[in-house]
Amino acid sequence: MSPDVPLLTDYKKDFFLKRFPQTILGGPRLRLGYRAPPYIYVNQIILFLMPCIFGGIGTLLYQLGILEEYYTAALSGGLMLFTAFVIQFTSLYARNKSVTVERMLTTDILAEEDEHEFTSCAGAETIKFLIPGKKYVANTVFHSVLAGLVCGLGTWYLLPNRITLLCGSAAGTVLLVVFGWMTLCMGEYSLIVNTAIETATFQTQDTYEITPLMRPLYIFFFFAVDLAHRFVVNIPALGQMNQILHILFVFLPFLWALGTLPPPDALFLWAMEQVLEFGLGGSSMSTHPRLLIMFIISAGTAVTSYFIPSTIGVVLLMTGLGFLLSLNLSEIGFVFKHSVTRHRVGTKSKPLPSGSETQFTWKECLVYIIILVLALLESILLHHCARCSQFSKNSFQAIVGYILMILLILLWILREIQSVYIFGVFRNPFYPKDVQAVTLFLEKQARLMKIVVVRRILLNIVSPFAMIAFLSLDSSLQQLHSMSVSIGFTRAFRMVWQNTENALLEMVIVSAVYLLTSNADVWWNRSLDTGIRLLLVGIIHDRLIQFISKLQFAVTILLASWMEKKRRKSTTTLCILNIIFSPFVLVFIVFSTLLSSPLLPLFTLPLFLVGFPRPTQSWPGAVGTAACVCADTVYYCQMVPRLTTALQSAMVAGSLGLLLPGSHYLGRFQDRLIWIMILERGYTYCCINIKGLELQETSCHAAEAQRVDEVFEGAFEQEYARMCSINEHFGNVLTPCTVLPVKLYSDAKSVLSGIIDSRDHLKTFKDDLVKVLVWILVRYCSRRSNKQRNVNNTENKGKASLIILPALNTSPQTQSSDDTDSLNSKTLDDWSDDIFGDEPTTKKGKEEEDELKVFQGINMPIPGLVESRSVSDHSIGRVPENSLYKAGILGYPAVDKGKQADMVYIPLVEFSSSHSHLLSLPEEWTSHCLPHSKMREISLLFPEEWYQFLLRQLECFHSEENVSNVLEEIAKDKVLKDLYVHAVMTCCFSLFGVDNMDPSPGHILRVYNGVLPWSVALDWLTEKPELFQLTLKAFRYTLKLMIDKASLGPIEDFKELTDCLEEYESDWYIGLVSDEKWKEAILQEKPHLFSLGYDPNMGVYTGRVLTLQELLIQVGKLNTEAVRGQWANLSWELLYATNDDEERYSIQAHPLLLRNLTVQAADPPLGYPIYSSKPVHIHLY
Repeated sequence: MSPDVPLLTDYKKDFFLKRFPQTILGGPRLRLGYRAPPYIYVNQIILFLMPCIFGGIGTLLYQLGILEEYYTAALSGGLMLFTAFVIQFTSLYARNKSVTVERMLTTDILAEEDEHEFTSCAGAETIKFLIPGKKYVANTVFHSVLAGLVCGLGTWYLLPNRITLLCGSAAGTVLLVVFGWMTLCMGEYSLIVNTAIETATFQTQDTYEITPLMRPLYIFFFFAVDLAHRFVVNIPALGQMNQILHILFVFLPFLWALGTLPPPDALFLWAMEQVLEFGLGGSSMSTHPRLLIMFIISAGTAVTSYFIPSTIGVVLLMTGLGFLLSLNLSEIGFVFKHSVTRHRVGTKSKPLPSGSETQFTWKECLVYIIILVLALLESILLHHCARCSQFSKNSFQAIVGYILMILLILLWILREIQSVYIFGVFRNPFYPKDVQAVTLFLEKQARLMKIVVVRRILLNIVSPFAMIAFLSLDSSLQQLHSMSVSIGFTRAFRMVWQNTENALLEMVIVSAVYLLTSNADVWWNRSLDTGIRLLLVGIIHDRLIQFISKLQFAVTILLASWMEKKRRKSTTTLCILNIIFSPFVLVFIVFSTLLSSPLLPLFTLPLFLVGFPRPTQSWPGAVGTAACVCADTVYYCQMVPRLTTALQSAMVAGSLGLLLPGSHYLGRFQDRLIWIMILERGYTYCCINIKGLELQETSCHAAEAQRVDEVFEGAFEQEYARMCSINEHFGNVLTPCTVLPVKLYSDAKSVLSGIIDSRDHLKTFKDDLVKVLVWILVRYCSRRSNKQRNVNNTENKGKASLIILPALNTSPQTQSSDDTDSLNSKTLDDWSDDIFGDEPTTKKGKEEEDELKVFQGINMPIPGLVESRSVSDHSIGRVPENSLYKAGILGYPAVDKGKQADMVYIPLVEFSSSHSHLLSLPEEWTSHCLPHSKMREISLLFPEEWYQFLLRQLECFHSEENVSNVLEEIAKDKVLKDLYVHAVMTCCFSLFGVDNMDPSPGHILRVYNGVLPWSVALDWLTEKPELFQLTLKAFRYTLKLMIDKASLGPIEDFKELTDCLEEYESDWYIGLVSDEKWKEAILQEKPHLFSLGYDPNMGVYTGRVLTLQELLIQVGKLNTEAVRGQWANLSWELLYATNDDEERYSIQAHPLLLRNLTVQAADPPLGYPIYSSKPVHIHLY
């Protein structure tokens, strides 16, 4: 990227400078970019200040003692409600008027796109510009009522006497009142006049007009605290909070402008996730409906536990529902519903569909029931024993705490030794070195996998039961009707199963702290019960991890900006400012950590803002519903089921580290990049989303992919001299974890120079083609006869069959000189290799077709017109007689009416064998399109020995007593042979046209792509789609045979040739990459695929071979905050600044940040992954 390229183009910069003031003020457009009448600005100012005017009237009446507080608020609110309705109905009237009355307006083509023409102060165009109005009538009413409430409560909130009591300063009161009313005016204007474009944009489209509610929502929060303080006067903390919020109220416009406060939809989802995860012990969910349902059930559990009068009942409820809610209930419900349906129908049900629901069985359900029963029994017995015991260093609960410490250390060790790096820094000495071959890696990893069983038992069985013992023995459970106990222990019992490793860490910390401070009279021991302690430790632990990740991301941004030599002059200043004002940068990081919101680097520069809090998925749409599907998507479709199985083993072993919702992983294999995100985590299951990035690498994509390869090579493909080497790429956002053996397609491309252009190989091409075509037709007819006999036995078996046969040995006729001359003419100029050389002509043929489409309606002959015909798998059929696409037969003498030309005679003949009809070609495949002289000439090329060999090798007569005699009779049937000769040689003739020379490489490529040369047999062949496909298949098989003979050596005998062709038929798909059958072959996991291509840049012919085999995918973990931060900037830059330039700075490649890959992995329409899976559920046992 050139250093002179700005972050925003001039047009986008001007657009941004017009939009940002509008965002700050809440909607008024005071900077239009063109000259507008003064009344446009005056009207906007009046509309903006109306809430302040109405509030001022009410405040004045209150200060004069005329009205009380309540009536003051009611008066201001009523005036604002009336005005809001007037504004909305005025807008509706203007819109209806502009629809029914049309005026001719002069337009200036040089004017900007958003320029308006105003005719009067109160004209329809003026009103539509000032007040766009609402899309829905319900919103018109609701927003107007809401505006009245905001104005009324705002007047009450900003009464000078009230603020003076809170602040105690007259100067402070004036400032708070003035700027407070400015805040209210901004919120009201956005609600009822013109909605501002918010920097905090979550949805790409505001379908339901939620954005206008954003500012009133936060204003109402401040009002709610003030009302609570007015009516609940016994809480000192509430008064202090109200004082602070009155001061923060005047800073709301800055928070709105900076995009720190989320829109209502994002706020709702984020709040539910935070409460569910940290308050109720759950996990973020893979879909929004699951999140809502789980939140309601979990909250109901906590509330129910508060009203249960028995402590044993509370423990049973918390233990049972904690376990059940941590399971994948949707999967269990699906299996149950499927089983009930099968039972009602009374028949064997169809197998479950492939996907997330196929892994659950009734055996696992029985295991879960046993675990639940044991957990309930343990909790009841231990809780009964703990009624008279208190926590001390020698108590049973303290002993369980020591056991938990030992389990934590063991699980940490067993997890870390499964990954290539310890702490992401030091290389694991136990991990296999120089990982390249699959078999070698599996052998070396076998010893590590032995301890996975131990880890699974400790993690899934021992640790949960030990933690249940710790909680059941706690004396805090004896305190009934305590909301803190209900919330804290409901979360704790749920976390035992939902996130076992984090729960274990929290209990170890709480136990250790209590053991160290058991004799001290501190707030931690005196005022908090164990459940609340665990809750606080969980929040602190999560925020500490986020802070470290954000700090690492900020440092990486600084280093990335400094390393870019092209922009070092401009970024040096920013780096210096960040160092000077590092305390403020840390405040921003801490604030974003407390809110659990992304740290937003503006334009991915070291200019940090606090992004608005959003759900873990970062995007509003459902997972896996959108992707930029292309031809390469099929490779990821084939890979994902296999990859899921490999990920299951790695997750169970702990190779991917802690599985936390929101974590991101990157996989790499050849030109494929796999983006994996964890959506949901529960007991023995994990839900992920898998995305596939584009295979056609751009320069930025290739640069970052190369750095990814370097990072993985440094971890997996080097022999280390020292036992614990340092990760050389520690500063990168990608940390290698492990390699996964996955069965997928390897893609190999080779240059066919020396093979496809070799004279020796091309000389044998025609002979091989005839043999392959004979094999394909014989095989086709034998299989067809088998299918027919399986369906219905032929009644006329043994009777002689009469067919129409083109005769070879008819009476000799004098061959006209025109016959040969016409067949060898050089009039096919648009297909001749002399003009096109060895380059493919598919593109040219297509261009010519487009040109001829203009003349399709003209019915006139054009002498000398000949043209190639491209026949694809989906466009084969009879060509209209009047179409200019029809090839003309030139050079033949005129034929008198009623006479026959020199065509073959078609007599009625009879097979000599009663079984020959089983191998007979379809009647419509009989050939009568070639002149007799030409047919007699080319029939000499028919391989009769090969034909006889194939017939004697057939295995379609098992029901006959003397199979060998039957096959011998068929082989000697001259009529059947002549039938095959005519069909095979006519097909071959149609592939090579009138030219009898050896094929050229360009000719082979064109025919391989389905572009056939002109010949008199072309129409005959293309009118028979099935025969055409068999012929094209034979041609492609022959090409593959030629390449194999050149690479592996010649074919020794007919048996070896048959085996080779059988292998092509069963294990290969040989065709075009663009064919649908190519995709079908990949999804069906055909072992090998081959395609012929041409590289116009290098001028060489290429072969592409896909081979299905078990290979290693390298997987690394990405810095979660780096991904969230770059996605937050992407959302701001595209949705607010509309900076969609394809060469913008924030999408350019960077080896540390992986900017381009991160942008690609975002959900469409902002990102462009070519594949995105539905939520995939993985079992972890």
